[in-house]
Amino acid sequence: MDRLSRRDFNTKLAKVTGAVALMSVSSLACAMGPNKDVKKLGIALVGLGSYSAYQLAPALLETEHCYLAGIVTGTFEKESIWARKYEIPEANIYNYENFDDIATNDAIDIVYVVLPNSMHADFSIRAAKAGKHVICEKPMAMNVEECDAIINACKANNVKLGVGYRLHSEPYTQEIKRIVKEKPFGAINYISADAGYRSTSDPDQWRLNKKLSGGGALMNMGVYAIQSVIYGTGENPISVSAQEYSTRPDYFKDTDETITAQFEFKSGVVGNIMTSHNIRGNRLFASCERGWYELDPASTYIPLAGRTSSGTLNFPQESQQKLQMDDFAKHILFDNPNKAPGEMGKRDMIIVEAIYTSIAAEGKKVDLNFLPNYGFGG
Repeated sequence: MDRLSRRDFNTKLAKVTGAVALMSVSSLACAMGPNKDVKKLGIALVGLGSYSAYQLAPALLETEHCYLAGIVTGTFEKESIWARKYEIPEANIYNYENFDDIATNDAIDIVYVVLPNSMHADFSIRAAKAGKHVICEKPMAMNVEECDAIINACKANNVKLGVGYRLHSEPYTQEIKRIVKEKPFGAINYISADAGYRSTSDPDQWRLNKKLSGGGALMNMGVYAIQSVIYGTGENPISVSAQEYSTRPDYFKDTDETITAQFEFKSGVVGNIMTSHNIRGNRLFASCERGWYELDPASTYIPLAGRTSSGTLNFPQESQQKLQMDDFAKHILFDNPNKAPGEMGKRDMIIVEAIYTSIAAEGKKVDLNFLPNYGFGG
């Protein structure tokens, strides 16, 4: 049977009545037969800000194993706009107050939480209790305690949990992982990662409000830099020292502006990161015994680019969000490895907290006691 497109599927589904109308996409696919191409899981986006509007929703028009089935928004005006644009049935539209009713909607298999950081834990836990698989956008939560609560809720309700780390599904990042594993340039000696941009927009945005964001540049772009030095070495750090810099205190009144941090790894690798809401940075670089490799840019939505001491990397470009969501759907449908499990989000939050602790102690080194492969995805 030919694979159903999102539009064709919604048209067919609209003609079905009663209980059949609420049959989950995955169940419907199983009833149709074993053809894997037919299986598509329904995703509900929780929060319809710019990332959902310009990245996730368009990507869900291209995904092979999942599609946009529902929305959850706190803005009433967005309901009709999204319903028309993506042909979303009224029964699959929720607000923050009636969100828990999603438990009875079998058309929705996955809930993707795309809200300010302070709301991640609440809606991820509620989604898990509703029996829905969860993708939680990065950073996973406001602190390690909330990460544990999300992980425990998903385990208790037997649902899958992924963090919105899109780069783990992206081909240039996967090539860096291959290089790290196979070591064509010998052992790594040094690694650095920069992730930042200059914020000049609304100073009242939620990312600059600590109650909503949990922090500034580190909680936003810093997660990319932390991720980069970890998959760029294949190791978790054993210690970190950090410093904070502020040059625009009148703008960054409540959150960190620029942070630098130094990592030690068990193998002897030395690592540095820089993250900022005031300085542009978008690079991963590693120096090895017999060469080097880099991604520049390393973390943006635009096509990444990479080079090694042997030449230029060249991979086809696809939507990173499409690849990410399809990988999570395949984890559910076919038991493929989870490329960004909840433990990865928790590990990164442990490092974030250690960086803030070091800054508060004027750069004192903070030890990190991870198991060797803790937080590494499939």
